[in-house]
Amino acid sequence: MALIHSFEKSGNWLFKHRGELPVVLFLLAVPVVYFTDTDWLSEQSMRLIAIVAVALSLFGFFLRALSIGTTPKGTSGRNTKSGQVAESLNTLGIYSVLRHPLYVGNYFMWIGIVLYTFNFSFVLITSLAFWIYYERIMFAEERFLEKKFGKIYLDWSLKTHAFIPRFSTYRKNTVPFSFKSVLRREYSGMLATVFGFMFIDLFRDYFDYGIFEWKLTSAYVFGAALVITLLLRSLKHYTSLLTEKDRS
Repeated sequence: MALIHSFEKSGNWLFKHRGELPVVLFLLAVPVVYFTDTDWLSEQSMRLIAIVAVALSLFGFFLRALSIGTTPKGTSGRNTKSGQVAESLNTLGIYSVLRHPLYVGNYFMWIGIVLYTFNFSFVLITSLAFWIYYERIMFAEERFLEKKFGKIYLDWSLKTHAFIPRFSTYRKNTVPFSFKSVLRREYSGMLATVFGFMFIDLFRDYFDYGIFEWKLTSAYVFGAALVITLLLRSLKHYTSLLTEKDRS
C-alpha cells in the first residue's frame, strides 16, 4: 500500500475512534499523578499552574464554541463519527485563519487537564502524541476535501494554516453566531473537561492522603455541570427549543 493511502486509511480509522482519546488520557493520568514529585513546587506555584491549566481548557472551549456557533449545516466543519461530511467548504470566519479550529480547540481543552497533573514531561509527550494522532486525521480529512472540491480547496489550504492562525487572511463570516448551536453540541465536552480536572484532583488526594474524597468546591462544580448537561441533553432530544433551521 502506498504511503499516502496508508496515511489516509489510518487517519479515517483514528477519526472514527477519536472519542476514545479522553479515556486513554484519563488512564495515563493515574500513574503520572502517582509518580509526579511536586515537593519542589510551592503552594503559590501550584495555584498559578492550576489557573493556567483551567485558562487553557477554557480557551480551547472558546475556540470550539466559536467554530461550532458559526458553522452552517453540511459544511466541512461538521463531520460525523462514521465519516467525513461536506456539502460545501467552510472558508470564512475562524476557518479563514485556521483550517482545523476544532482540533486546535481539542488540544487546548485537553492540554489544560494534562498540565493540571503538574508533570511537564507529560505535557510535552501528550503534545507530541496529539500532533501525530491528529496529523493522520487531518490528512484523511484534507484528502477527502481535496477530492471533493479540487482547486477551490487547494487555493484555500495554500493560504490558510492548519494549526497556527494566520490573521492576515481573515474574512468575515456571513453566518451569525448561534449560541443555540453551542448549547446543543458542546455540553458533553464541557462535562468531560470538568470531570477531567476532578479526576486528577481525586487521585492526587488519594495518593497524598490515602482516601477518595471529593473537595466540596469541585463537587459543586461537577454537580452543576452534570445538571446543565442533563438539562441540555433533554432539551435537545425531547423538545425543539434548541432546534435551528440550516444548522447541524
